[in-house]
This record gives sequence, structure tokens and C-alpha cells, in this order.
Amino acid sequence: MSAAIDLLAPLALIGAGAAYARRCATLRGQGREVPLWRQLCFGVGLLLLVAADLPPLATIAEELLVAHMVQHLLVGDLAALLVALGLTGPLLQPLLARRWLRWLRAFGNPLIALPAWTRNLYLWHLSALYQGVLDNAPLHLLQHAAFFGFGLAMWMPLFGPLPKPAWFGNAAMAIYVVVVRLAGAVLANVLAWSGSALYPDYAPGAAEHGVSALSDQGAAGMVMMVENGFVTFGVLAWIFFRWARQDSERQRILDLPHEHGVELDEAGAGRAAAAGQGGRLERRLRL
Repeated sequence: MSAAIDLLAPLALIGAGAAYARRCATLRGQGREVPLWRQLCFGVGLLLLVAADLPPLATIAEELLVAHMVQHLLVGDLAALLVALGLTGPLLQPLLARRWLRWLRAFGNPLIALPAWTRNLYLWHLSALYQGVLDNAPLHLLQHAAFFGFGLAMWMPLFGPLPKPAWFGNAAMAIYVVVVRLAGAVLANVLAWSGSALYPDYAPGAAEHGVSALSDQGAAGMVMMVENGFVTFGVLAWIFFRWARQDSERQRILDLPHEHGVELDEAGAGRAAAAGQGGRLERRLRL
């Protein structure tokens, strides 16, 4: 049973990679090639998922809470982020066209994605579940699948191709990132500064490595805080530069129609800039 469970994750990842490559080839044949950087992001995301479940990390994660935290950050945060960056609307179209999977579109809405991700994060950090995976391979697989799936859902409003609410612009994105990271920071601080070991089942493994259970738990919280800080800085920097680029593009789009004797309101220019349609509009005006 355990051997079969161990094979499920690699087989699922191989299947996902093969389906992605096949869809990319189909789109290439249609003249809608997926950018290379997106393909690389998706591939590296899958590699992180594989690495998280291989020795030495997978072995140490059964003994040290800090290693288990690193494993979860790789699966639920970094790999999920990279996979989200690797997706495009045309890539997902066959999947989302299936009636029984259309509900996935809802995760483009931050008001759905954020609560779902937060509940999942805190649920799995309850003592009974977090320690229960140590002796239960199916539960451990489910935990990793949930961390990745809801992590992907959390990144979708920012980087995914799913439809987003009209109000979810750059300012709302920045607030969303801050709220997401605050939710993670609360948990990280509880782990780092708690005066008692919340997961005593890790104590024997920590002792084998010459550290106390409380020190191991504190290190796990600190690792979570540091990783959250770097990712938050990177994402907020991306939003800032995106905001600046769109503002510049909006002004250029406003100037274009004026040069050709056509009027375009600021709202329309903003929508065109956000959609990256400045070049297309310019070509149309020059015809």
C-alpha cells in the first residue's frame, strides 16, 4: 500500500508534464506558441514538487519540523507560484471547457481564493493533522496535494489566466499580497515564539539531531518568515513595476488617438494598458 502511494505523486507529475508539453505542441502548431519563460516556470515548478518528496529532504522531514516546513514551502508556495506563472488561457481552455471543471474559474476571484487558501493552511497545521502525516502515507500525500492545490489557487488572482473581477487592479493586488503574507506571518510567529512544543511527535527526531523540539519548532517558524519576506518583496516589486509600466502605457495610448484625430477616454486607455493592447491599438490607428 505504501509503495503504491509513493508512486502516485511521481506518476501524477509525469502525467501533468506530458499533458502540458502536448498542449504546448498543439498551440505551437496553431501559431499560438506558449512563451519559453512560461514553459520553464512550469517545468521548474514540477521539479520542485519532485525534489520536495525525494531524499534527503523527504527523509529529514520525517524527523525535523524545520525540514517539514521547508518541504511545505517548496510545495505550497514556490512550486505553486511557478506553475501559476507557467499557465495561460489557451493552455487551460480544454480543461476549463469541461462542464464539471468550470467551477475552477472561481479561483480567479481573490475573495474566493484567499479564504480557501487560509483555511487550508491553518487546518493542516492543527496538531492532530500535522503530526498524523508522520505515520500515514495517504494522509501525507493528501496534505501535499492540498498545499499545492490551494497554493496554486492563492496565486491565480495575481498570475493566473482565470477571469478576475474588474476591481482587482494593481492597488487591490498589493493589498491582497500583504493580507496573504500576514496570514502566513501569524502562523510563523506562533511557531517561532510559542513557549511550548506544539508538535511533540517531532521531539524524538529533533533529539537525534541534537536539538530540542522547541528549537526545531522555532527554526521552522523563522524559515517560514524569511521565505515569506523574500517572496512578498519580489511580488510587491513586480506589482510596482507593472503599475508604473501600465501608467506609462496608458498615457501613450491616450496620446495616440489624439495624434490621429480620435478621442479615447481614460477608462478605455486604462483597460487597454492593463490588457497590454497598446501596440494593437496603435496598429489599428495607423491603418
